[in-house]
Amino acid sequence: MSRKPPSGAVVDGIDFDRWAVILCKPDCVERGLTEVVLDRIAHAGITVSDRREVVAQAWQAHVVYRDLLTDTRTAPADLPAYVDEAFAGRRAVVALAHGQPGIHARLRQLIGHTDPTIAVPGTIRGDLGHDSLAAARAQKRLVRNLIHTSDDPNAARRDFGTWFSPSRTLKVPDFAECSVILCKPDAVERGLVDVILDRIAAEGFTVSDRQDVTVQPWQIHVHYWDLLVDADWFPDRDIPTCLDDTYAGRPVAVALAHGEPGLHARLRQLLGHFDPTRAAPGTIRGDLGDDSLAAALSENRLVRNLVHTSDDPDATRRDFGTWFGANRRPLLTPLTAPRPRISAES
Repeated sequence: MSRKPPSGAVVDGIDFDRWAVILCKPDCVERGLTEVVLDRIAHAGITVSDRREVVAQAWQAHVVYRDLLTDTRTAPADLPAYVDEAFAGRRAVVALAHGQPGIHARLRQLIGHTDPTIAVPGTIRGDLGHDSLAAARAQKRLVRNLIHTSDDPNAARRDFGTWFSPSRTLKVPDFAECSVILCKPDAVERGLVDVILDRIAAEGFTVSDRQDVTVQPWQIHVHYWDLLVDADWFPDRDIPTCLDDTYAGRPVAVALAHGEPGLHARLRQLLGHFDPTRAAPGTIRGDLGDDSLAAALSENRLVRNLVHTSDDPDATRRDFGTWFGANRRPLLTPLTAPRPRISAES
């Protein structure tokens, strides 16, 4: 006989300290605010993925509201009817949020107080809500407050099993679907990191796991190994010294870009030519670059061209180990939920 898993333990292998479930409630969907709400979360620096539309089943709402339903001190006797009326058979949108540990508290702060009339300006409920707890009580229903997010890692585990398949497994890391983004010291110094990452995200790539790094010499030597071993191609510059002068001990920002196979070539095209003066308009280096290869050669240094992305899957594997660390492979496996079935039960 199989044993029941620990409370809420519906799936293994996922670090729920870093993941939360977003539920855009039926009132959010009916008011056409789903995109606005998810964009607000993404603009707060949280990666939003695996969005799916669902028709909520009664049991799903019961699990989400289990704490309220079992709170005999404050719950009205007809609360189950309120929950069923608000959710059962109605359309909602669920998605996954990925970020750093502490994501749950950040999300709860971002969405604001349960009662939209109390939620402060700048929160989702404070800015977009148009209901009140007083009105809901008078009309004997749940307050319409647009959105729910997981309260903590245990709740995220439970919410994931409620809205996504509890039997799904993590896909194997595929470096063909991921690239490392390196925002170089000149991008950091010019305050362009956010602009660059936003440009990449705007092209349909999922950008995640940004972190600031002070470069150690070994990292830049490994990263630019090809320049070092082919240094005789650059008789006009001392490549080891140029690399150390440009990078060692200086701040950079790194992040991951996720997409379909072929993303490496697409990213390199988006970056543009390594010499900003030759990069086409519409590329990152063409629009934002302020240096030239000619100036770099005259000053015996590397060209300042803002950003690097991995050339191919093998380079991604190496870049990931260089900048994130060999023991952080779970970052490479963003959750991918099953596609919803197109039926009355979905």
